[in-house]
Amino acid sequence: QVQLVESGGGSVQAGGSLRLSCAASGRTFSWYSMGWFRQAPGKERESVATINMSGATRYYLDSVKGRFTISRDNAKNTAYLQMNSLKPEDTAVYYCNKIPPLEASWGQGTQVTVSS
Repeated sequence: QVQLVESGGGSVQAGGSLRLSCAASGRTFSWYSMGWFRQAPGKERESVATINMSGATRYYLDSVKGRFTISRDNAKNTAYLQMNSLKPEDTAVYYCNKIPPLEASWGQGTQVTVSS
C-alpha cells in the first residue's frame, strides 16, 4: 500500500501560481501512473491531471489545459502540479493518487484558495 502526502497549497490572488508536491512512500512509485484530483465545496472530486509511469504521457482537465503542468521525479518518489494563472474556480482541496485511484491511498490533501 502506498502512502501519499500532499503539500504546497496556500492562498493566492487570481493570476498567481502554486506548485503542489506529492511525496510517495515505498519503492514502487515508478510502477504507477499518477494523478492529481481536486474537490471543491459541495462538488464531487474530479481528476485534474494524470501522468504515466515514465512521464511521457499527460492528460489534463479541459479547464486547466495551458495553465497546469503535471510532472514527476521517480528518483525522488514525488509528483508535482505546477499551477499558473490561477482562477477563483480552482479553489479546492487537491489530492494525489495512483491511477486508477486506491481508496486507501487518499491523503489529507492540500487546500488551494484563489481570491479574485
